Amino acid sequence: MRAIDFSPLYRSTVGFDRMFSMLDNVSQPEPAQTYPPYNIELTGENAYRITMAIAGFGEDDLSIEARENTLTIKGELKNDEAIEGKEVLFRGIAGRAFERRFQLADHVEVRGASLENGLLHIELVREIPDAMKPKKISINADSKLIDAKVENKSKK
Repeated sequence: MRAIDFSPLYRSTVGFDRMFSMLDNVSQPEPAQTYPPYNIELTGENAYRITMAIAGFGEDDLSIEARENTLTIKGELKNDEAIEGKEVLFRGIAGRAFERRFQLADHVEVRGASLENGLLHIELVREIPDAMKPKKISINADSKLIDAKVENKSKK
């Protein structure tokens, strides 16, 4: 695959460095991660939910961290007492450690997480600041300004 050089754009733009870094990362293929399986759902106009199937993991085995538009979920079984002392004939429930990262868009915040029935639910909300929301601007014609322009044209 051919690499694209974004360095000429760095010197003529301000504030787009994160976007160029993301484009650089997209061009570099990562190994496909299939464990643990997950869903991303749209639950409202600006609300999302990530659901991960993590059978066998408890709250103490998981860590969730949001930093700089990256959500990182790590899982590592700290206590595997259920297997000790037992002879397992077939192990179909994976208990291996994992780390899954999600890139979050600007202004997306993690609202909470819950673990139930082997599913980890992470609630996300996009909250756009008031300063960035579209504003309705009314058009007001200043009659004095219009009259002054008409008088100037008539004097010529």
